[in-house]
This record gives sequence, structure tokens and C-alpha cells, in this order.
Amino acid sequence: MKKKNNLRLQDPHLERERQQYEHPLPSREFILQILTEQGGPVDEGELLHLLHIDTHEAELFTRRLRAMERDGQLMRNRKHALCVVDKLDLVKGKVQGHPDGFGFLVPEDGSADMFLSEKEMHKVLHGDVVMARQSGVDRRGRPEGKIVEVLERANSRVVGRLYEEHGIRYVVAENRRISQDILVAPGETGGAKTGQVVILEIIKHPDKHAQPIGRIVEVLGNYADPGMEIEIALRKHDLPYEFPKDAEKQAKRFSPKVNAEDWAGREDIRDLPLVTIDGETARDFDDAVYCAPEKGGYRLVVAIADVSHYVQTGDALDREAILRGNSVYFPRRVIPMLPEELSNGLCSLNPQVDRLCMVCDMHVSNSGNIGKYRFYPSVMHSNARLTYTQVAAMLTEPDGDLARSNAAIVPHLQHLYALFQKLLKAREKRGAIDFETVETQMIFTGQGKIERIIPVVRNDAHKLIEECMLAANVCAAEYLHVHKHTVLYRIHQGPTPEKLEALREFMKEFGLQLGGGEEPQAADYSRLLKSIKGRPDAGLLQTVMLRSLRQAKYEPENIGHFGLGYDAYTHFTSPIRRYPDLLVHRAIKAVLQGKQYKPAQKWAELGVHCSMTERRADDATRDVEAWLKCFYMRDHLGSVFTGTVASVTSFGMFISLDDLYVEGLVHISELGKDYFHFDATKHQLLGERTGQRYRLGDRLQVRVVKVDMESTKIDFVLHEAGEETVRHAAPKAAPKTASKTAKKPAPKEPTPKKSGRGKKKHG
Repeated sequence: MKKKNNLRLQDPHLERERQQYEHPLPSREFILQILTEQGGPVDEGELLHLLHIDTHEAELFTRRLRAMERDGQLMRNRKHALCVVDKLDLVKGKVQGHPDGFGFLVPEDGSADMFLSEKEMHKVLHGDVVMARQSGVDRRGRPEGKIVEVLERANSRVVGRLYEEHGIRYVVAENRRISQDILVAPGETGGAKTGQVVILEIIKHPDKHAQPIGRIVEVLGNYADPGMEIEIALRKHDLPYEFPKDAEKQAKRFSPKVNAEDWAGREDIRDLPLVTIDGETARDFDDAVYCAPEKGGYRLVVAIADVSHYVQTGDALDREAILRGNSVYFPRRVIPMLPEELSNGLCSLNPQVDRLCMVCDMHVSNSGNIGKYRFYPSVMHSNARLTYTQVAAMLTEPDGDLARSNAAIVPHLQHLYALFQKLLKAREKRGAIDFETVETQMIFTGQGKIERIIPVVRNDAHKLIEECMLAANVCAAEYLHVHKHTVLYRIHQGPTPEKLEALREFMKEFGLQLGGGEEPQAADYSRLLKSIKGRPDAGLLQTVMLRSLRQAKYEPENIGHFGLGYDAYTHFTSPIRRYPDLLVHRAIKAVLQGKQYKPAQKWAELGVHCSMTERRADDATRDVEAWLKCFYMRDHLGSVFTGTVASVTSFGMFISLDDLYVEGLVHISELGKDYFHFDATKHQLLGERTGQRYRLGDRLQVRVVKVDMESTKIDFVLHEAGEETVRHAAPKAAPKTASKTAKKPAPKEPTPKKSGRGKKKHG
């Protein structure tokens, strides 16, 4: 026993283990240390003897070893002996499948991805966590990996279509990164018919000798059924779409009205003529605004729904809100972050009812700079629910019928507009990047299919609300930063050195230069944008600039927001539909009470999770829109359209059609009898023999030749390929840039991706 105690007492983390466990075991770090000191693989029984693990401890100790194996710290060799992974030159990472059958290992440590051959991919499915060893270099110079062990299976259920061939039934996953067909076990079809969309539960995962096998547990219906595209997207992207019973019960317990006891500690601002301004189809109203002139500038009041009063840390609603991360806005359907009783009811700033809110009360100078501000909980009463279209009409026609019928509100809207002009000048002085984009809206038939896609004009009312929300978000970030309270900042970093170099090389061709040296600022981008305004190739140049930027994300470390030109920025204005905003509200309340808010999870983990759920929502909505557009384009097979080259790849170019705002691919094999070489820096394909060039922004005519509903791909060919159909986006050309579909009024963050649909987006 003395020997055992002496060895166990050498564990540097013994005290930590004692605090966490009634019967402390050797820590993971100490186990790794002992194994490393042995200089080679160690049998489990030998390790138990080395550490003097008692019989009653053996089961718990074995569980710890298994956990260390799952986490990629240990693995067993062919003789079942324990090995320290760091000594085996193994890499832990996640498998990223490709529709063509091969894949990549994305290492956890951030090192270079490893190519996984089709043979290696037979052992795994997309998303699995594995240990791999570099086995060589492929013909393209990429490190090539060999999977040694599967640590974690990512897929338990898969959504796909049922097929039958030679009496064998199998499911093809909707997620094309899962390229393996999954066999259906005999008698496990669940009554599904061939061609139907099903949910399949995997009962045997793939290995190097056998395909995966599963049983069908749910039949969703036929592929072309109305709304099926959304049902598929929900399951394909693992989006939570049904509220658990405990969350529903909690939501139903709330009174539909603000209770008298909820007034405690709140300021009464019901006399302020606050109004909400949103899109025509919006149902959840996060924010209300009020503006009035005061000495030296304006008083701006931004009132935000006080979701944090009803959703408490760790309760059923909070747990589900974390899981969802945000609301997801599909065409014609919303998957809310919170149940309807809150999202459209008690937490929505509906007109003519009392509502609890958190207020950012600001003084904005005549130069557009925010001076003093304060945050406080309050009770408000929205005077009106206005739309962007209505506000724009009242501002442009103050003597019109709409303005006369809202005579009491119009002066306040005019104050808001005057303040907006000041904020706009401050934005320009700050150097925030403002890309001009074309927004679109899908108009649907009664059967839920696209009738047409139309451009949406973003008027001054959209921009007015955007600037008000930006001001409140900046105040929230500064307030928490000054009070040294951790929070999730909305960060946006500048371009990577590689992308910056590529951008500068591209701009040189046009005689243009991006200032700022090795670390350009938003103002440098803004100056370049101004210099190209009005040029016929402005659309091309703007697109290349946009693609040089990184995605915005959530992090507790304040790096600043490059695109908006802010030193500190966070999200405060949409707690109904974004979990980071809810966290910001809780943090502000904690500061007001002289406390520190501690969330249910670590801040860094929440940042990674919320960034992931945002991307997940983007991917899901993009899938749905792609399916709807394919269905729409089936009626246009054989038709000829004019479009713009929206992107260039090694296998062809994607064309965005004028008027329809739909993209399709012209494959490289359709470009004529020549060898075309892809130049990523110049965003072009160049013919080796003919010198024919196809570049981003080029204008050409194409014919629709194929619409594949299963892969949601649209194929074009050049119209009358024997004739000259291309007009290059050179300085003397005049391309008209078409855009991808987007539902929001405008991107407030100049990043290459799009966020959720149908709501205001405030950076």
C-alpha cells in the first residue's frame, strides 16, 4: 500500500482528481506520463499493476482508458497493447467526404488536410472522427492518409431515397458527402416504396470489407411532395425542429400578457412613441426605435425584446435555444429558436400592447458620433407596426395619404431619417465597407413552388434601421468591454495573406491598387470601392474584393470587426432569433447588478457552437432554395438566357442568369475542342490552343440542357457554341451583375457567405 500511495502521490493532478471524485483515479496526464516512460506499448494488465489499481477500481479505470481512446489520446495495437498516440505519428481528425467517393481528413490540430482515397473512404462515412497516419503524397502533392482507427461515428440516422436493383434495396443519402449506398436489411423497409424519401437508422457501420447496413424507421413521402425539400433539409443538417415537451410546457405556462410583478426594477417608457419597422412577412419583432432632437444632436432609443427575463440559464427553453443557436428562415417556413408563445407572442414587440424590453438609450451628436449612452430594463408600448415600404413612402411623400393617416408618427420618422443621414456620414468617415448587392425574393404558387424570382429594392428605411441597430450593438460591445465582462463578440478578421496577395495581383491587371500595405483596413477597401464606382467592370471587381474576405464568427476574444470598421462589436438586437444576443442581454443585466454572468457552457465553446449553427442554417436554406430553383427550371429546359459568370472553377464556370437569378454550370467539356487551364488568381479558364478566355464577370448566352432534381444541379451549354457569345468583363465592357438569391434586405457584414433568411441583419 505504501508503494501504491507513493506512486499515486506523484500524480501532479491528484488534488484536482480528489476534488472531482470521491475515489480518485490516476489522472489522464499521469497515465500518459507513465505509459511514455515505459518506452513502448503496454498491456492493460501491466498498466494496472504499475499503477496498483485495486480490484474495485479496475472497472472505473478501464472506463477512463476507453474515454482516452475515444478522445484520441490512446489507441491499441494489433496485440491490444496500449499506445500513446503522440508517439505513433497519428493524426486525429474529422472525415470530410466528397460526392465523387474520395475524401479528406481535417486534422484537429489545424495541420494540412490529408487526402483519403476511395478505398480508405469505404471504412467510414462523412463526419466520422478517426485516427490516421500519413501514408505518402498523392500525384498532386497532397499528403495522403491511411485510416488506422475510427474513434467516433457521426451518423446514426440518414435521410435519403430508397432504390431497388436486382432485388437489393438500398438508400442513397441526400447528403452527397455520404457517397456510399446504404443497404437496407431484409424485412427492414418499414413499408417504404421505391423512390420515396425515408429516414434510415444505421445498424452496421462500414468497414474495409462491407458496406453500411440500416433499417428504415420513417417514411417521409414522395420526393416532389409540397414542403418535402424542407423536411429533407431539416434532417440532412440535423436541425432541431420539434420542441421537447418540457420546453413546450414551460412556454405555455407564461401569461400572454406582461404581469404586474414583472415591472419590478424597470423604467416605464410607454409614453415614448416607439415603433417597429420590419419586412412585410415578419412575425417576430425584436426591436423598436424612437428618435428626437436634443442639444447637440439626437436622442436615439433602441428597445429590444427582453427574452432573458423569460428564458433563464439552464432551464428547458434555454437548453433548446442553445441547441438551435438561431432561428432558421426557409422560404415559406420558419424554424424558430423559441416556441411561438414567446417568439411571436410575449417576446415580440407587437403593437398596442405592453412588453418587457432592454433599452439602449443613446445621445448621437450632429457629426454622427455616439456620446453618452445607458442600458436599462423597461416596459414599453409599441405605437405601430410599420414596414420598410410604408416608412419609405411616408418619408418621400410626407403629404401623401399614408403619411396623413399616420400624422402622429411621421415627425418621429423624419427625426430618425435626419439622424440616419448623420450616422451614414460617420460610417463613411469610419471607412466601413459597403458592397452593393442585388437582393431577391421568391414568389410562390399555391402549391409551394416558385412562380418567379424578383429583385428586392433596398430602400432608405432598411438602411435607417440597420444604422440604429449597429449603434446599439456597438454600445453593447463597448459597455461589456469597459466593464471587463466576458461576452461573445462578433468578430471579422481581415483577409489572409494568401487572399490579399491574390487580390492585389488581380487588381494590377486593371491598373488598380489596394492600399494599407500588409495589413489593409476597411477604409482601404472602401476607398477602392469608391474608385471603381461607375466603371463597367465594377461588378467583377467588387465580387473579387468580397471573396477575399473571411467569414464573421462569434468569439469571446475581441479582435474587432474588420468589415464594419469597429474596434469592438457584438450582437444585442435580436435575442428572439439569435442565442448570442440573449447571452449579451444576460451579461449586461449582470453588469447593471454588479455581478458576473456565467453561462451554462464555456464562452469559447458557445462561440464555436453558435458560429456552427449559423453556418448550418445557411447550408440548409441554401439546399432548399437550390431544390426549389431546380423544380422551377424544369419548365425552362431548352430555353436560352443571358447571364454572368458568377464563379470559375477547375471543372467549369457557374453562370447566374439575368432576370431569373438562378445559377447553373457550364462544364469545362462544353467549352470546345481545347485544353482549358484554370487560373485561380485571375479567376479564369484559358484555352491552351485557341487562347479563348472565360473569366469571372464575363457576359454570355447559355441554353438550359439538364436539371437534376436529385443532385440539385442545373447544367447549361454555351448557346451556338460555334459563334462568339462572350463579352469579357474588361474595363471597356459593360457587364450587368446578377446575384444569388438572398432574403434579407442587405448583408451588413461584408463576408462571402449569407446568414439566415427573412430578417434584418445587423452585422
